[in-house]
Amino acid sequence: MGKYIVTSAWPYVNHVPHLGTLVGSILSADIYARYLRLRGHDVVFVSGSDEHGTPIELEARKKGVEPKELTDQVHSYDVEMWNRYGITFDNYSRTESAVHKEFVMGFMKKLEENGYIFSQEEVLPFCENDDMFLPDRFVEGTCPYCGYERARGDQCDECGRLLHPTELKNPRCSLCGATPKYKSTRHWFIDLRKVQDRLLNWLENHSELQDNVKKFSLNWVAQGLKPRSVTRDLKWGVPAPFEGAEGKTIYVWFDALLGYVSATKEYFLESRGDAEEWKNWWWSEEVKTIYFIGKDNIPFHAIILPALFMASHDPYTLPWRISATEYLMFEGQQFSKSRRIGVWIDEALEIAPADYWRWVLARMRPEARDTNFTWKEFYRIVNTELNDDIGNFVNRVLSLVRSRMSGVAPEPEDLGEYASFVERVRTAAWRVAEDLDRIRIKKATEGILEIAREGNGFLNKTEPWRLMREDREEGVRVLTAALYAVKTLAHLLAPFTPEAADRLWSMLGMAGSVHEAVWDEWLDRNVPGGSRIREVKPLFTKLPEDFLDRVDEIVAEARSRAASKRPPLLRD
Repeated sequence: MGKYIVTSAWPYVNHVPHLGTLVGSILSADIYARYLRLRGHDVVFVSGSDEHGTPIELEARKKGVEPKELTDQVHSYDVEMWNRYGITFDNYSRTESAVHKEFVMGFMKKLEENGYIFSQEEVLPFCENDDMFLPDRFVEGTCPYCGYERARGDQCDECGRLLHPTELKNPRCSLCGATPKYKSTRHWFIDLRKVQDRLLNWLENHSELQDNVKKFSLNWVAQGLKPRSVTRDLKWGVPAPFEGAEGKTIYVWFDALLGYVSATKEYFLESRGDAEEWKNWWWSEEVKTIYFIGKDNIPFHAIILPALFMASHDPYTLPWRISATEYLMFEGQQFSKSRRIGVWIDEALEIAPADYWRWVLARMRPEARDTNFTWKEFYRIVNTELNDDIGNFVNRVLSLVRSRMSGVAPEPEDLGEYASFVERVRTAAWRVAEDLDRIRIKKATEGILEIAREGNGFLNKTEPWRLMREDREEGVRVLTAALYAVKTLAHLLAPFTPEAADRLWSMLGMAGSVHEAVWDEWLDRNVPGGSRIREVKPLFTKLPEDFLDRVDEIVAEARSRAASKRPPLLRD
């Protein structure tokens, strides 16, 4: 079995994450990590709260508090949310972690020793009203490439291009709206030109990179890499370790990217007391690293991070796969906190259980193009797929075994003609595994639905309730085949709806947890003959018939309940 490091992009903790953040990185990573464990692989799954940089400092200023007071509250709340969504992090760290800060400072100092860091004077926007330089999100303006009027000083959210603040047209201070002046300040840079050839060669010859990741990155590097500033004129962040850089901090993106490594180090340090075990993962050619991100983060993960690893001169394993999703839209619009467009993860749990959202978001995962979340589609997926297709099939089979066989799983000598149904289910199940292996998460859900729908069709065609009266032996064969399909669904649902899958496993009379049943040992087996089916309860329940008619009211009530449970600094 293999060793894998699974990572998800670190969410900014300036507010509660929304559904797009959940599906684009954290949920997708959790589904994949769960799948790898179910195949018997050794997995370390890490992420954390991105607490530094201008978004947090801006939000803290607006609320009149110190940044750490804000991030302490949001981090704790996010950890609670991930637990409620069943996210199985080995370590969900934070950039305020002492381990992380020490690691970043040491890493950056080593880059300087290796000759990749230099300092020079730089002209930057300066707001005279606020008496400060305006890095990154402290300055907004028009993107010089696509014309987007709310581009930030470090990146345009519309076209994804990385920017320098001086490139913005019509710049304005994000705090007061004033037009900034331009002044000189000294900053420290990483010379990406020194790794350009190695980086280009790696990108060109990397067969596992997603097409959109590879094309974007090759085009970006082919245009020529330029030195990038690694320091900012901010107090909030990891202190810059370079001589003469007192009062400056490391740019948040270099800071957060290195968090994947520091979180792994922290995990082994805290769980095993071993400060060096992380090197057996990050410095091993046998370990595969997978990153789950949104498409706007491609340049940082496919270019900046491997460039950092190359410049370190240490044997870091470079990204094996980078799974970058497109955007999840909300009713045709982009999620927006300020305009109250979208659903936030705590509000969602006031509307439906976590398993429902995990399945819905996996079904809507924007793998090839931007995908539009609508309440109509949410309603259809929950009521038709979870309930009518999957839940109904499970309930029909288990109820028949309970009522017609005293709840005891049969074990006939052979399945006769019904063996072909079992084989179709088995084949479909391993196709789901193949799709998950290739991180085709949405396609994997289609394979699960195929099994449930074929199972319902199988029951309708064979009518085991009739056979149990007229030809009991045939009826037993049918129910045995159907039980195999139900048990298969328990396995396949485990990465997607973990709580429901475990309940189904228990109803089947199986010992332990479905999450401990490694597929390569368990997936092809049937429910052991003689196992006693436990009390059958609905696996899922339908949303009310008037849900769509009342959705605005339902969402408003959910938003109010969620807001009342948030930490004080998030109640806005």
